[in-house]
Amino acid sequence: MNQNILFTCAGRRNYLINYFKEALHGKGKIFAADQDPTAPALVDADVAVVLPNINDPRYMTELVDAINAYQITAVISLNDLELPILAANKERFDYTGAKLILSSPEVIDITFDKWKTHQFLIENGLNSPQSFISFDDVKQCLSAGTLKFPLVLKPRWGSASIGIHFAEDLEELDLIYRLQLLQIHRTNPSFDKDHAIIIQEKLNGIEYGLDVLNDFEAHYVGSFGREKLSMRSGETDKAMSVIIPELSNIGRILGENLKHIGTMDCDVFKCKDKFYVLELNPRFGGGYPFSHEAGINTPAIYIDWLNKSENIEHHLNYVDGIEFSKCDRLLKAASKR
Repeated sequence: MNQNILFTCAGRRNYLINYFKEALHGKGKIFAADQDPTAPALVDADVAVVLPNINDPRYMTELVDAINAYQITAVISLNDLELPILAANKERFDYTGAKLILSSPEVIDITFDKWKTHQFLIENGLNSPQSFISFDDVKQCLSAGTLKFPLVLKPRWGSASIGIHFAEDLEELDLIYRLQLLQIHRTNPSFDKDHAIIIQEKLNGIEYGLDVLNDFEAHYVGSFGREKLSMRSGETDKAMSVIIPELSNIGRILGENLKHIGTMDCDVFKCKDKFYVLELNPRFGGGYPFSHEAGINTPAIYIDWLNKSENIEHHLNYVDGIEFSKCDRLLKAASKR
């Protein structure tokens, strides 16, 4: 069966566009949508689609219109901020017949809210950094000696590394906290300003990325880890594939208890012989290409599932110790502004 797959907020994720094109073997087309007509991913897609900003009142209507016009069979979002919007409008997708490859609103709520993420991890027996949403609690713990600098401050509701700051002492802590409150209030006055910032202990150690794959019925399939060797603009720039039992067990616990749909990108730290989970992103992450090149072909798996095939073992060939680096390339823009 031919599959027409639409990526929304496609941005710079050309690698995903090309991985899916390869996996289709000509049996369908890849569509890429973005608000920017010059977004790089639109160049490599079979068909480029320009949509309004995700916060524009016209967005959902124009997205549904595009799905119907192009006979889209599956929709995949690549933007954290779009996930809650799509989840809230799932019924509109059901009427189109397109498969929205997206986790439930409950899963998105847990992963989008960093405080709820912390609580979920603790409840399921996983390690999470000391975390606070009360500034007074932070000061009390610092005074009692149960919490030490440096500390990490970031918006409780946010995407990737946007808004992350580090405080080395009380003066920096106070200044950064007040600055973040002002910035959050300016962008979204409806947030509870007294609990809109999460403050965590800063972990030092080895950083890992972990792709946790569930099927479209939220059943756990497998976990695929990589050691992050360097970062750039919040995304993995260099990494090496790893097969570590402790990481795989963390992935299994996450997949079986969170019950997300499809792939989930996770950040994990190893600090003093303990593994700590920091972030959960229920979508393709910037580190996915490293897993792909090491032997897990998630695009081909998705296409098999869309075609009602459960025979995916030949796509699971993950190998330890494969090291890759990202690089930039120039593309002629698909459209003028």
